[in-house]
Amino acid sequence: MKILVRVSIVLFALLSILALSMSLTLVRRLYIRGSEPPDPGPEYHFSLYLPENRDSFFLRIIQGAQRAAEEAGAVLSFHSIDADKNELAMASYSGVDGVVVCPYIDEHLARSQLEKLALKKISLVLINHNIPSDQPWPYIGTNSFDIGRRMGSIVARIAPAPLRLAVVYSDKSPGILGEKELVEMGITAVLEGSMAAPITGLRTGLNPLDAEELIYRLFRTDTRINTIVFTDTADTIAAAQALIDMNLVGRVQLIGFGKEPAILEYIRKGILAGSIAVNPERIGYEAIRSLMELRTTGYTSTSVDTGVEIVDRTSL
Repeated sequence: MKILVRVSIVLFALLSILALSMSLTLVRRLYIRGSEPPDPGPEYHFSLYLPENRDSFFLRIIQGAQRAAEEAGAVLSFHSIDADKNELAMASYSGVDGVVVCPYIDEHLARSQLEKLALKKISLVLINHNIPSDQPWPYIGTNSFDIGRRMGSIVARIAPAPLRLAVVYSDKSPGILGEKELVEMGITAVLEGSMAAPITGLRTGLNPLDAEELIYRLFRTDTRINTIVFTDTADTIAAAQALIDMNLVGRVQLIGFGKEPAILEYIRKGILAGSIAVNPERIGYEAIRSLMELRTTGYTSTSVDTGVEIVDRTSL
């Protein structure tokens, strides 16, 4: 009997010690957890300034930027570049760590706002259109001269003789419009000696159907143009449909811009001779990567050429 009592006392003591040990362990864990600093959240906040009217091109830039921001653990906000919104003017007071700007506004206004950001030591990257400066800002995008060369190479393969070429610029693609001299220099570098007349420059506005009206007007008044190059996706699609409606397929060669499904289908059907495509996702992605490099190392590449692709029936 005495032995059982002693065993019971020993077991009770052991259980008490075990319970005390578990309690102390729990208290220690709670203390350590309570003493840990709170999660500080993302280290950087970046802002992306784009035109208010965001077509698929700009939506794909956003997708690329979001992917890079997620990889970097950064917060990304989106704002309008439009001058009447005045959002870029407020960027220098926003407290952000860096901004990506697509400067599709008056060049003098853009330079003024960008210089304010520089004075505030806010990291800055430009995309799609470069703004000249004494100390160039990092630029992510395509080379307009190279775009022209690629356009010229498509024309050279399919051009009728004598070649009478028109290039249609657009307010919907102000980056290319602002550097049209470089585009035409690139085209001429490839086609020099092949053109029967200087390049005819045409222009559309912001209306997606402007190119359709342009085609109707052009071929009712001037039938000498036999090859047309477009610099905007919406204009390409509208013009291709107008060419079908006017029964000009085969008589007039069209070179488009972009890789939208409708454009690829027009290429397969022979309505478009080909198209020039850039990589908007890469533009957005590389822009955020450049901001991260500026914040973490203090420097980045002055220019990243995201490349130009030729799309034709052989590549589909």
